Order: sequence, then C-alpha cells, then structure tokens
Amino acid sequence: IWSLNGTLIDLGSDYRRHMSGGNLIVNRLDRDQDTGIYQCTAFNTWGTILSRRATLKFAYLDNFKTQTTRSAVSVREGQGVVLLCGPPMHSGELTFAWIFNEYPYFVQQDSRRFISQETGSLYIAKVEPSDVGNYTCVVNNSITKGKVLSSPTPLVLRNDGAMGEYEPKIEVHFPDTVPAAKGSTVKLECFALGNPVPEISWRRTSGVPFPSKVKMKNSNAVLEIQNFQQEDTGTYECVAENSRGKNAARGRISFHAKPHWLQTMIDGALSIEENLFWECKANGKPKPSYSWLKNGDNLMAEGRRQIENGALSIAALNLSDTGMYQCVAENKHGIIYSSAELMVLASPPSFSKNPLKALLKARSGSDVALECKPQASPRAISLWKKGNEIVQRNERITLLPNGTLKIANVTRRDAGSYTCIAKNPFGTASTTGRLFITEPTRITQRPANMEIIVGESIVLPCQIASDPALDVSFSWAFNGQLIDFHGDADHFDRVGGVSHQDISGDLMIRNIQLNHGGKYVCVINTDVESLSASAILVVKGPPGPPDTVAVEEITDSTAQLSWKPGRDNGSPITGYIIQARTPFTVGWQAVDTVPEEINGNTLTATVVGLNAWVEYEFRVVARNSVGMGEPSPASAKTRTEDASECHSSTLSKIHM
Repeated sequence: IWSLNGTLIDLGSDYRRHMSGGNLIVNRLDRDQDTGIYQCTAFNTWGTILSRRATLKFAYLDNFKTQTTRSAVSVREGQGVVLLCGPPMHSGELTFAWIFNEYPYFVQQDSRRFISQETGSLYIAKVEPSDVGNYTCVVNNSITKGKVLSSPTPLVLRNDGAMGEYEPKIEVHFPDTVPAAKGSTVKLECFALGNPVPEISWRRTSGVPFPSKVKMKNSNAVLEIQNFQQEDTGTYECVAENSRGKNAARGRISFHAKPHWLQTMIDGALSIEENLFWECKANGKPKPSYSWLKNGDNLMAEGRRQIENGALSIAALNLSDTGMYQCVAENKHGIIYSSAELMVLASPPSFSKNPLKALLKARSGSDVALECKPQASPRAISLWKKGNEIVQRNERITLLPNGTLKIANVTRRDAGSYTCIAKNPFGTASTTGRLFITEPTRITQRPANMEIIVGESIVLPCQIASDPALDVSFSWAFNGQLIDFHGDADHFDRVGGVSHQDISGDLMIRNIQLNHGGKYVCVINTDVESLSASAILVVKGPPGPPDTVAVEEITDSTAQLSWKPGRDNGSPITGYIIQARTPFTVGWQAVDTVPEEINGNTLTATVVGLNAWVEYEFRVVARNSVGMGEPSPASAKTRTEDASECHSSTLSKIHM
C-alpha cells in the first residue's frame, strides 16, 4: 500500500491512480493533488516494512504579473546600477539572461556587466552612454524548458554630468554560511560596482591554495567548486579592488551529507528466551539520529526492550517479538532504512536431522566422542544413558556443554548401547546408538627398501592383522601420488587375500623401469583408524648414453676424443668403449684406444690404427655392473689426414 504525506492513498476511489506489481502509477498528474512525500508499505504474514521516502515536486514557471513597461532607471555616466529581475512564482532551477532593446540582442557579460544566476538581477559596474536602452529579463526553467519575459526596464542617463571615481561597492556576495552537499558543484557569486571597474579576486582565509578543480568564471565574478568534499569547507573571501580602494566579502562553506550505511542489519532466527542484539551504523553530516520500527510502527524502549542510538536489544525473546524490524538513520538532508526479519523459534527437541549412528566402532585405547545435537528451541538440556544407567563423569568420561559425551582410552567394557535424552519446555526426544570396541590393527609384514634391476618384477608386501568386525581397504602411493591400477595396469597390480588372521594388500610391480624408482607407501584404512608403511625402491639399469662426443685432434692414423658422462642409473659407470663407422664398414665397429681399457672416471681417449684420408664417425658406450648402456649420439664426421702430407711435414721439421 502507498501513502502520500502520511495519509493512505485510497486506490478504490481514485481513478487516476492504480498499482502494478507493487508500483504506484499516477495518470494525469495534478500539481495540487499529487505533490508531496510518497512511501510504500509492504507486508505479508511475517510482518511489515516501509520503503524509503520519495518526494514528488512539480517544476513550473508562472508569468510575470504585469506586462506594462517598468519604471525607468536614471543614472549618471560612470555610476553603477542594478536592474532587478524579480522572477515570478516557480519551482525548479532557473537560468537568467537579459535582452538589450530587442531580441536577439542579449547583454554580454564581462568585467563591467554581470547577471546573477541566484537572483536574476543585472549589474553594471560603471554605466557608459552605450548602455542606454531598454532591458528585458528572460527567465528559463531548466526542467520544463519554459521561458517568460519581463516588461522592459528603461535605462537613461541623467544630464547632471558624469560621476567621478569611487571605491568598489560589493553588490553581489554569497551568504555568511553556504551549506554544500558532498559531491555537489558549489558556485559563489561576487560582483562590485565602482569607477574604475573593479577587479575581482578570491582566496581562502586559511591560506590553502585552490585545487585544480576550482574554476573562476565570468571575469572572476563566479567561483565554482566541483565535486565538493569535506576538505573544501572553510571561509572564502572575495576582494573587489580598483585604483580608489578595495572591499571584501567573506562567507563560510559548510559541508553536509545525507546518511549512508556503514553497518546494516541481518536476519535473525533465535530461540525463545534467547537475547537479541542488533546494531546499525550510519555516517552523515550532521551526524544522523536513529529510530526503530517494528512492522512499520515506531518502536520504543520499555521493559525487555532497550534502544540506544543505533543499537536494539531485546532480552528473553518470546513469540510476540517475531516480525520485521527496521533501523532508520536520519538527518535533515535525508533518511535511510535497513530491514531485517526476526524469527523467534519455539519447538520440542528433534533428532531427525542428527541422529546417533546406529553402530559406532572405536579402536581399543582411542578416544571417542558421541555427539548429541538435537534441533530445539530453546536449547535442550541433555543427559546420557548407557543401557538403563545414567552416565556419570569420571577421569575418563567428560560431558561437554554442547551435549557431547567424550570417553578417553576406551576399552571393551565401554562397549554397549548409548542413549542421549534431550529435553526443553516443549518436549523430550532421544536417540540411541551402539558403541563397538575393536582390537587395534597391526602391520605384520611391511615393505622393505630394495634394489632391483630394470626389467625385473617384484612384490612389495603389506600385510596386517585386524579385528574381524572391521572393514579394511588398502591403497598404494608412489612418490606422493595414488597409484592408478587401471591406468597403469601394465606395471602395477594388487595381489593379496586372507591367510589365517592376516590380510594382505601386496603390490606387484612388473617389468620395472628406471622411472619406477622412488618411495612407495602402503595405506591401510579401517572403520576406526588409518595406518601406513613405506619403502624406498632403487632401480638399477645400464648407464645412459654419454653426451657431447667431440674429436679434439686428428692425424692420418689417430683421433683424440672427449665426451661427457651420461646417467649412471643407480650403478656407478665402470668403463667406456669407443666405436667408429666409415663409409666402407658395415655398421659400428669397436676400435683400439689408448689407454686400452678406459675406466669410468676417464672422459678422454685416443683412437689408434685409423686409415689415412677416410671420413670417420665416433660414438661412446658406457658400462656398469648391470651391463652395457645405450651408445652416445655420433660425433661430427671427421676425415683423417693424408699420409703423404703427414710424412712430408715430418721431414721438413727434421731438416729444420
């Protein structure tokens, strides 16, 4: 439902107004009937809340009352003059202009002439003969775009001579106090009559310079501050000065802001007899005041209910406190609402959502917590029974404030049927479960650290002795990741079963590769505990291929080679052999070297017995205790020298 100026709108008897989806639609607006403050009230079975207020105003601009020529204004040359506009009745922002003699000749503002957008009056600081004529005030409504014109005002010169020079007389100045809203644009006007024409300047009395957002307009007659903020407050001074003297006008700009929320309310669902505390916080200038509503009506402090500024507290809630609440923050510039629902709950205990498990297993020697979590409003009082006996506290048994029963270091004597009984003023409920105590699970055979050769297969054992009442599962992790037995079935498989009292969850690894080396963890999960055992598997294989084989020097029958070692793959490199290939050989052939046996620490060797003037490629193969590894990549093709060239070179050295 809607109200206008605090009175409910009777939609049944008003053909111009109707509602659509909660919105109020008004046809054929009427300024006299529809102006005012509107507010919506929303309600259902849970309560009532009020909307924020909305003010509807009508912009209009009446005509000037008289259309006859206004009285003439007679001045001396050099004198200042003010021509009053006197705008008619209106609503909405106005702008003003003046026509000189006839349309479309408008008065142009400069340092000598100024039109106040506050009053509409025209100010001429120093009248000149060219100013003589008829002046008509033009008033525009910025909202309706309507325009009205005043009757002309004649300006004539007196014939008693020009007026002499005189000091500035400030005719347009801003009020002593100018209220300004946060974020608004503030305009201060200042204009003076005088001969010579005065110059206008501005300053802050605090001495703080103007920021870049401050603009001077209309030959400094208007000071404009955009996006006004708290730091822009203070006293501003306008100074009008000419050669005959100066005068000043001062005024203070004050800051104001409508309220805005810093902290709002949230819905509450509390049990009967509990205490409610709601707090809302708002900021604004001036500081907002607070009030509270319940279902749209003012809420006063009395009895169980306390109100202090933005805080509402209600002690010992009862069902009548259920409803919609609103915190209202207000200052003279605005009003805001924060809404929340309060549900006061009253119900007997119920374990429908949180019953005890029918069977709870626990390992002997462990600690057990049996939770008693009924839904109840107000909160239920609970007690525990084992069988038909009330459970009493002792050094091992603790009853927590939330109803949980804790038993430390349980034994088989603690097994049995446990019942939690919950009670509040509206009823009683219970839930029962059986506690079963199992023997601890033991790992009877653990996986052991192992060294293995590439290509072999092994079984990592993981066997346990467990209570028959427990469900047991095994899983394996490799280097911190669970093994995917389906995705890597070529290498990994589960093997095991039950023999006597032992349960086996062994891991078989087939055709082991170098990348299977690492840490394996067997994880055993039962209903009551989790255990693990780990082992390190070292996989050994032939060495990896040597790298960077290079021919350092070559003659007609020898080649000096160097290389870098490859991976030893778990077993130290014990030696190297060198192979060569030419266009005349079938595949790679072992060659003689110096030293004849190249040990694992040697990374250079000389190949001997080569043929002259033949293109060779070389490669290196490493070996360890496991076997021969993969050969290195081939060296760059290199041709041995011509034997005759080498012989003649040797002779020349001898003759020298």
